[in-house]
Amino acid sequence: MSSPLAEKFEYPATLPPESMSSEEKESLRESIKAMLIREDAALVAHYYTDPDIQSLAEETGGCVADSLEMARFGNQHNGSSLIVAGVKFMGETSKILSPEKRILMPTLDATCSLDLSCPIDEFSTFCDQYSDRTVVVYANTSAAVKARADWVVTSGIALDVIDHLEAEGKKVIWAPDRHLGNYIQKQTGADMLLWQGECIVHDEFKSKALAELIIQNPDAAVLVHPESPASVIELADVVGSTTQLITASRELANQQFIVATDMGIVYKMQQYSPDKIFIAAPTGGTGATCRSCAHCPWMRMNSLSLLANAFENTDNEIFIDPVLAERAMIPLQRMLDFSAEQKR
Repeated sequence: MSSPLAEKFEYPATLPPESMSSEEKESLRESIKAMLIREDAALVAHYYTDPDIQSLAEETGGCVADSLEMARFGNQHNGSSLIVAGVKFMGETSKILSPEKRILMPTLDATCSLDLSCPIDEFSTFCDQYSDRTVVVYANTSAAVKARADWVVTSGIALDVIDHLEAEGKKVIWAPDRHLGNYIQKQTGADMLLWQGECIVHDEFKSKALAELIIQNPDAAVLVHPESPASVIELADVVGSTTQLITASRELANQQFIVATDMGIVYKMQQYSPDKIFIAAPTGGTGATCRSCAHCPWMRMNSLSLLANAFENTDNEIFIDPVLAERAMIPLQRMLDFSAEQKR
């Protein structure tokens, strides 16, 4: 079962990396470091952002992680402000978990195709039509959609949560990523009604071209994020979240890896395994073009220049209605409690 097709929207062009000399870049980095100290702020960055931003977060005592760990880090950090380098829903999640802190982003234009594909009014109407179902939404959603849900999950814990709900005999509405929902449904056998959203990056991976690349690189292990199409997942040696794929690249003995996720992740993979080779999974196929080309166009909006002006700009702070934030915290807390219980 599935929802009507998700709302369509225009994708921004993928921006090239900032053009500046090494001296200009270093000067900007030093300026940002001083700003973070002056403003009592921490920088948290997602694995998909530019390597320059990821390294800066590490050097300044910040965090490079997936969206939930970014928010967790921000909640536990003693600073009064948090700069979130990623996309808008990540800033919102940080604000939900740390309402007392000032949450800034390099730009609020950096959003997510999954978030955009699941507008709250249409989604709420859809949920109302199936009120007997438990609503489970992926972290890649707006605060309003989270507030409408019973559970919020990340890709790393989604299988376990759906397994848990299936064991309790509950039927599920899943949103917004149809590929991840389909993967979970196949793995768990759960009764799931799927919203039809998709990630622009992962939806573009092509199984035919990937199969050809595997033939050309027979010793390479294939790492696939479950937001990818089923035909791509079927070719994987490891299917997992960003953190799980990074762990696999460290622990597997292979010296070559084909990576089917945003290639920003390779910064961290190479950091842990500098002698290993990481190859981008194909997004175009023979004679075809790609829109994202394995780089999220919204993640690319995060730049050192915008980061340096985070406290000077007036249109880049995350605000969430306190009542909405309290409602969104309920399903988030449910996931956090479930995760904590698993670790005992």
